[in-house]
Amino acid sequence: MSGGLGDLGRFAEPSLLILVSLSDRPKHGYAIMEDIEEIGGSKIGPGTLYAALARLESRGLIEALPPEDRRRPYRLTGLGATTLHAQLEGLAGFARTGLRRLGSNEAV
Repeated sequence: MSGGLGDLGRFAEPSLLILVSLSDRPKHGYAIMEDIEEIGGSKIGPGTLYAALARLESRGLIEALPPEDRRRPYRLTGLGATTLHAQLEGLAGFARTGLRRLGSNEAV
């Protein structure tokens, strides 16, 4: 499936965190790093962030907006929103299965 959702390869956690961060509004790099720390409880460094932003942009999942005061904001594209939705649905199903299995193996 070239160019579609199946062409993502391994969907790395930083990419998922960035897409979630951009799902409510456009943000510049530092704002994305702060948001990820708040929502994900983990820090990502600038090197990881900008490498992931470049990959996401090259795949058409995000797009850079015109700079604002020397900061370049990014926003989620339609494809990015569709991809994020599919990834989160998949994770939700995986989590439900894991919790169900865990519950069946533990005395409650």
